[in-house]
Parts: sequence; C-alpha cells; structure tokens
Amino acid sequence: MASSRLFRLLAVLAILILAGIGFHLLNRPESAAGEQSTTDAYVQADLTRVSPQIAGRVGKVLVEENQAVRAGEPLVEIDDRDARIQVEEARAALAQASAEVVGLQARLKRQASTIEQARAQLEADRAAVNLARQEQTRYHDLAEIGAGTVQAQQRAEAELAARRAGQMGDRAAYDAAKQERAVLRADIEKARAAENTARARLDAAELALSYTRIEAPVDGTVAQKVVRPGAYVNVGETLLTLVPLDDLYINANFRETQIAHMHTGQPVRFTVDALPGATLTGKVASLGPASGVSFSAIPPHNATGNFTKIVQRLPVRIAVDPDQPDVGKLKVGMSVVPEVITD
Repeated sequence: MASSRLFRLLAVLAILILAGIGFHLLNRPESAAGEQSTTDAYVQADLTRVSPQIAGRVGKVLVEENQAVRAGEPLVEIDDRDARIQVEEARAALAQASAEVVGLQARLKRQASTIEQARAQLEADRAAVNLARQEQTRYHDLAEIGAGTVQAQQRAEAELAARRAGQMGDRAAYDAAKQERAVLRADIEKARAAENTARARLDAAELALSYTRIEAPVDGTVAQKVVRPGAYVNVGETLLTLVPLDDLYINANFRETQIAHMHTGQPVRFTVDALPGATLTGKVASLGPASGVSFSAIPPHNATGNFTKIVQRLPVRIAVDPDQPDVGKLKVGMSVVPEVITD
C-alpha cells in the first residue's frame, strides 16, 4: 500500500516536471535554439546579361547553350563593315588635321625669319636716316654761310625724306609681319583643336569597331542564348546570360524570430534536394537589411483596423565552402535546407 502511494507520488512529480519542461520549451524564444534552419532557401548566382553596345546585324555566334567560357572569350560578332569605314574616314580626317598643324607650324617658323629680316631692315633704315639727317644738317649749315649750294641742300633734304619714307614703309612691314605671326599662332591653336577633335572621333570610331566583337565579361556558363546569326540587334538587348557556376551562394529566407543570434562567419551545413545523402558546408556571409516584402512593388500599409501580424522573413546570404566534392553539382535555383549553427 505504501509502495503504491509512493509510485503515484513519483508519477505526479514526473508529470509536473515534464509539464514544466514543456512549458519552458513552448515559451522559449525561437532564436534561443542552437541551430536555425529553413526550407525557404535556394542556390543563387550573380547572373551577367550580355548585351551589345552598338546596333547592327549579327555576323557570327561563337558559343552554344550551356557552354563554359572564360572572361575575354569571344561570344558574338556583329557585322563590322560600317564600323571599319568610319574608322578609315576618321583616320583620314586626323591625318588631314595633323598636316594642317604641321603646315601652319612651318609657316610660323618662316614668319619668324621674316620678322628678323624686317627688324634688321629697320636697324639699317635707322642708320640711313641718321646719316641723311647729318648730311641735311651739314648742307643746311653750309648754305647758311654761303659755302654750299641750294641744290645740294635740296638733294640732302630729299634724301632724308626718302629715307624717312622708306623707314616708315619698313616699319609697317615689320608690324604686319608681327601681326601675321599672331594670326598664325591663333590658327595653330584652332588647328590643334581640330586635330584633337579628329583624334577623339578616331578613338570613338575605333571603340565602336571594338564593340562589334562581344566578349565574355566574366567566367561563366552560357544560358538563355536567344541571339542568332543574321538577326538585327539593338543596344542593350539581352543576347545571352552568363551563369558563374564557380561563384555560387545560397539565399536563405529565415523568419525574423530566428535571426537574433545570427551573424556573419557562423558555420552552416546544408542539404540539397537534388543531392540526396550529401551534406555540404558554408558560412554566413551577410544578413539582409530588410525583409523581402519591403522591396515589393506595393508594400503593405498596416495603418488600418484590420491588421493581422505576420512573421516576416529576412534574407541571409550563405557562402559555400570551396573544394567540396559535390559543389560542382550545384546549379542555380536548386532547393536547399540550411542549418546555421548559432551556439
């Protein structure tokens, strides 16, 4: 009888203990668990959409769907005949502009010699005028004392006037030569500006020619190839997409109640639906700044009387550890189940 009473007492005590444990577990925050998992997670990659930078007709498509390519490898060639003509015309225009600069510089050099000659002539004129003035003064003084003739005085005065007139003419020529030099310098500046413009047009034409050869901007695998030879394509039109399978990550959406103790660097293990029995590892790379609904086209407005609280999900990016046997089998869009170790 006593043992039966003791058994009932122990049973009640066990029930109370279990109830207490259950109450504690039910009221413990979800984030307190040492592992946090979600089924809302997928393999992702930063896709690169390849588009032409010039419009034109496609000449060649050099890759196939699902083909792996390296950065810099040619993908598509656009008919480049018009672009090559533009380059040749721009090159000819640059040659003409450069020749104009060279010709003007040669004229400026010759003009410097002309100015020096005109300056030397002015010096000679100055000496000649001084000599003629001295002669005119001498003959004037001789005429004053009756030792010279009027004709001699008149000839001296005429010579002085002629020398002065020649000096004035040579001065005008000297000033004109300097003015011509200023004009030539201005013309050279204009010609250099035209040369720079022609060089810029040549650079632009050569750049446009380079755009006719579309190369892979990154390593990746060709997907969604819609371009075909002979098709006319426009600037910005997507021709194909490159998927970087060597740089995959996981985008996992956790409930907001799960991320209180989550931070970058925490280890992650995950399974992939397409790889049964395989467990891979990674690390938390970053936590999203906002919930997915925050970026929706029509965000919710909860300032109404019919508000219903919904637990939001926030994205967590998980970096996949390299050098794992099954990493090469991952494809973008695969469903995964990650478990973040938050202890």
